[in-house]
Amino acid sequence: MRIGFVSTYPPMECGIGTYTNYLTDELRKLPNEIYVYGPIGAKGEGVYGTYSAQSRSKSAELWEIISTTTPDIIHIQFEFGLFEPPAGVQIVELLVRARVAGLPVVTTFHTVKDDVPHDEKVVTRLIVQESSAIVVHEEFQKKTLATFCDDVSHVYVVPHGIREMAQVPDAKKKLGIEGKPALLICGYIRPTKRHDRIINMFPKIAERVEDAVLLVSAKSRTSMAFGCKQSICQMIENSPVRDRIKVLYGQIPQHTFDTVISAADVVALPYEIGGQSGIMAHCFAFGKPVVTSDLPAFQKWIDAAGGGMTAGTDQQMEDAIVSLLGDAEARAGHAKSIGKFVHDIASWPVIAESHMDIYNGIVKPPTSNAEYAFYREV
Repeated sequence: MRIGFVSTYPPMECGIGTYTNYLTDELRKLPNEIYVYGPIGAKGEGVYGTYSAQSRSKSAELWEIISTTTPDIIHIQFEFGLFEPPAGVQIVELLVRARVAGLPVVTTFHTVKDDVPHDEKVVTRLIVQESSAIVVHEEFQKKTLATFCDDVSHVYVVPHGIREMAQVPDAKKKLGIEGKPALLICGYIRPTKRHDRIINMFPKIAERVEDAVLLVSAKSRTSMAFGCKQSICQMIENSPVRDRIKVLYGQIPQHTFDTVISAADVVALPYEIGGQSGIMAHCFAFGKPVVTSDLPAFQKWIDAAGGGMTAGTDQQMEDAIVSLLGDAEARAGHAKSIGKFVHDIASWPVIAESHMDIYNGIVKPPTSNAEYAFYREV
């Protein structure tokens, strides 16, 4: 099958681009031909850097290259912040172009908010209506769409994919923290991720867990996050346990990030909002237990994977972190449970097959009795 993805893509810095990279890599192992239509700067096999992030003619620019490469189906990786201005409207236009041409489109919503603003609700309703299928990562996200969309029978719940990875050897030694219990906060800095909560509580954690260190591997990528970054840096510099906080500055490649996660014993995600997290997927790839805020998506994923603990208050989060940092046997139990969950339910080969089931249910033979197959090579 010839599948075209509308998405950000490496080497661009974007979690959704990383997601699409892993998914397309797995789909290429099947008899598929893959194209990616991304913003200018996206590179790779079958990847077209097509439009400027601020372009007001994304739909026309995307449709021109889509028409040239003639995919059997289009898959849009959607989040409102990726398709401005105005948010998401040009994707609606792209869907209309595809509908007129008879080209089926699947759209993945990577975020579905509980309280959807009016403008996003209008655009979301139109995307759901005009897409041949919708993918979300959580059952509650489908239920949320059902509260304001007329028909959600074509909405499918497919978990966020997770790699199956071995630990990076000597990761703690490489970071200079050999033999020390390590707590990690990481990812792009945003106010809603509340990294400040962990920095504030770490002096108490350091008192309760001997030799504990805090790893900070985070950066800002927008002007909106710059003030948050400055505040976090100042908090670290003023911390009474500054000598037990190790900061890794700047953008790091995936293999280095894998080393950082391998060096961690526990990862904290104190987010205020969010669905299934790419960072949590990276943690689970290495069997690392997480301590998260009590968001529904986090709670359900942790329950399913046996992958850590959730906490509502700062005290509960501190206690959960201390409990896991100080108990290697408990961490090993979580790692074993996570490994089974990833292999059976959320590994990228399993997720790719789930997507193929959706695609095959949409792309139909031209006649009911035709011998019909997709060939990569003849």
